[in-house]
Amino acid sequence: MRKKLFLSTIIIALITVTLSMLAVEFVFQQQFSNYLTTTNENTIEQLPSRLSALYLSKGSWDSASLEEISNTLPAGTTVTLSDPNGRLIATLNDSMGSMMQGQGNAGMMGMMGSSGIMSWKTKTLPISGANGVIATALVRYPSTAQILNPQDVLFQSSVFRSLLFAGGLALLLGMILSYFTSRRLVAPLQSLTRAAERIGQGHLKERVSTRSRDEVGQLANAFNIMADSLERQETLRKQFTADIAHELRTPLTSIKSFIEAFQDNVLPASPENLTSIHEEIDRLVDLSSDLKDLNVAEMGTLTPIFEPVDLNHLLEKVINSLYPLIQEKQLALNWNASPEPATISGDGRLLTRLFYNLIHNAYRYSNDSGKVIVRLTSTPDSAVIAIKNTGPGIPEKDLPYIFERFYRADKSRTRETGGTGIGLALVQQITNLHKGTITVQSKVGQDTEFIVQLPKEIKVAEE
Repeated sequence: MRKKLFLSTIIIALITVTLSMLAVEFVFQQQFSNYLTTTNENTIEQLPSRLSALYLSKGSWDSASLEEISNTLPAGTTVTLSDPNGRLIATLNDSMGSMMQGQGNAGMMGMMGSSGIMSWKTKTLPISGANGVIATALVRYPSTAQILNPQDVLFQSSVFRSLLFAGGLALLLGMILSYFTSRRLVAPLQSLTRAAERIGQGHLKERVSTRSRDEVGQLANAFNIMADSLERQETLRKQFTADIAHELRTPLTSIKSFIEAFQDNVLPASPENLTSIHEEIDRLVDLSSDLKDLNVAEMGTLTPIFEPVDLNHLLEKVINSLYPLIQEKQLALNWNASPEPATISGDGRLLTRLFYNLIHNAYRYSNDSGKVIVRLTSTPDSAVIAIKNTGPGIPEKDLPYIFERFYRADKSRTRETGGTGIGLALVQQITNLHKGTITVQSKVGQDTEFIVQLPKEIKVAEE
């Protein structure tokens, strides 16, 4: 990339210099030539007054003075000076014209333009004296002035040399600037490439330094954010693997112990012991169900069936199913139903799962003899469900991550007290499927409140 930037800068500089040279050439061929033509016309227009002044000052046509006027005529100009009777007084030629006459046709070709054809103009100018017209000047001169004056040629050469010098200096500065610019641009990109390769090899702690706020700096920031997310996901994956291994091993070990005890006649296959095995199997089924539902939701293949759902009735059913557990823990339950109808468009089965998980979490993380509050509020466009409990709360640093799959704020919690961190991830997925929002507020050592807002009407896009 550095080579491309370097070469592109050189090419741009060369194109700029070339275009500048062509522009100057055009100006000299057109504008400067027009300027010289206008100057020549003005010189010829002043010729009668100059000849008249000469005659009046000398009293005759002085050859030396006429020679001086000849030297000031425009290039290629011939003036035939005659008296009122038509007799020739003198023929005036500029020095360049005299030289061209001496060179013959070669001199005339030098006066020709790019087309090879020279066009001429003629003028008859009367010369006035004290007693009237004293002479007549027949002027023949080129219609387009050529840059034949040595001073004009020198000026043109000086402009081209200055332009070449400026172009060379611009090219040199452009090369130096492109070197440092390309180095400044490419160095952080190379650093990003090396960091990406390192992350691809599994070194997820690799980061890049950000020193600028331009697009490259924004890219570096985005890369670091991505690396942080990958590292966090990898940490969660490892934690999840350990959690799943533990969650599977515990019930399976318990079931295995019961079966071995039955086989060795250590324990009888009584209803109580079979109930314990059944509970362990239910735990495995719930875990597999959580994993399946979360996986289907994250893949986008979980398709809700939208129909009218009465949230007052749905929440009351969920609370009734959990009420024995709440009573067993001696928790105070405060259920504030909406006095107004709270019917929304949603999937009853998924919404039941959503609120079951939230209320069950409120029960699980409440202190003994604590309080669980469920409040439903209905607005014209949405329904707001707030579930609050008193308990240990959630640390502020963990709040941004609690909806990530397999995340647990307290790594020491078991399935009995903390689950595998799948429930809240599933809650968020179900909320998103219903085009709603979920937020959480918590104070450590006091309370935690989850607030779910669901729209009453959902526009389902046609596939």
